[in-house]
Amino acid sequence: MAILKFRVYFEEDDSIYRDIVIKHTQTFQDFHFIILKSFEFDNKHQATFFRSNDKWLRGREITLEKYDKSYQAPPLIMAETTIGSEIKNPNEKFIYVYDFSRNWTFLIELIGVSKEENSKITYPDFIRSEGIAPSQYGTKSVLGDRFVDVEEKYDLTKGVEGFGEEGDGDDDAGEETSGEGTEEEEL
Repeated sequence: MAILKFRVYFEEDDSIYRDIVIKHTQTFQDFHFIILKSFEFDNKHQATFFRSNDKWLRGREITLEKYDKSYQAPPLIMAETTIGSEIKNPNEKFIYVYDFSRNWTFLIELIGVSKEENSKITYPDFIRSEGIAPSQYGTKSVLGDRFVDVEEKYDLTKGVEGFGEEGDGDDDAGEETSGEGTEEEEL
């Protein structure tokens, strides 16, 4: 059984990606769920895959369900379409779009094929995670929810432009270089 390894990039920042392994007999719906899990997104919105080429142009659609829109060709349905059936070359690419109102877009490329299953992995799974995933519904920081507490406590909105009141006057200028010797010089 072939195990396919895909790299799923966040479109806006290619340093944020997840490596996903999936059996060629599993469906695009399985792929959809593991992508959402790997980026910590919920499963409440519409989604679609597009076949793609090296220039990331969108081709045939593989949708979660048939949506009320016009299609150039009838879409394939994720639950009915296996991953292996859509792999035409060793550098296969897909585009994944989630939540059509926010338009989260991920670029997917096949980066490896293996014949060996790893008994320690339940397929599909993500085996590598690089970068902090974008927050699905707002801003996410390294501090997470604690940032709000820090911001309120220290009033980080003061001096937003990066300029404070420090150094505004010339009153303190020259105090350190007034010519008086330091203790070390006097010894």
